[in-house]
Amino acid sequence: MDDNDNRGVVSLDQALKWASERELDLVEVAPNADPPVCRIMDYSKFLYQKKKRERAARSQQKEVEVKEIRLRPKTDDHHLGFKIRDARRWLEAGMKVKARVRFRGREIQYPDIARTMLDKIWDDLQDIAVQEKPPGMEGTTMLMVLAPSPDKKK
Repeated sequence: MDDNDNRGVVSLDQALKWASERELDLVEVAPNADPPVCRIMDYSKFLYQKKKRERAARSQQKEVEVKEIRLRPKTDDHHLGFKIRDARRWLEAGMKVKARVRFRGREIQYPDIARTMLDKIWDDLQDIAVQEKPPGMEGTTMLMVLAPSPDKKK
C-alpha cells in the first residue's frame, strides 16, 4: 500500500487491519462527513510536528511591550518634560506608551487639568506616535494610549 492513496469507502474492520499491518494509527480527520473520513498515520509524530509548528509560530510573533507614565494633576511642567522624554525614547524603541493621570480626592472635579496635560503630551509626541486610544476617563484616572507611528519605524 502506497502513502497518500485514497481507498474510497472502506469498512472499519478493513481500515483497522491496514493500520495495524503498517503499525500506524487510524485517525478520524472529518467526523461530520458522510461517511466519516479517516487517515492512517503515526499520530504521535503528527502531534509532535503540530506542537513544533505552534512553537515556531509563537517565537515569530512580536510581543509589544507597554510602558506607562503616571502623572497627577499637580505634576509641574518640569517633571512632565522628563516623562515626555522617557515616552519619546520608548516610542522610538517600538514600545507602546500609556499616559495616565490619576486623581485623588477632590481633584476629580477638574478633569480639564488632566486633559490639558495629556494634550500637551500628544502635541509633543505626535511626530513619532499615533493615538491608539484618545484621552478618556476610566474610574479615577484619565488614560491615553500612544503607539509608535508605522511610517516612522526604524
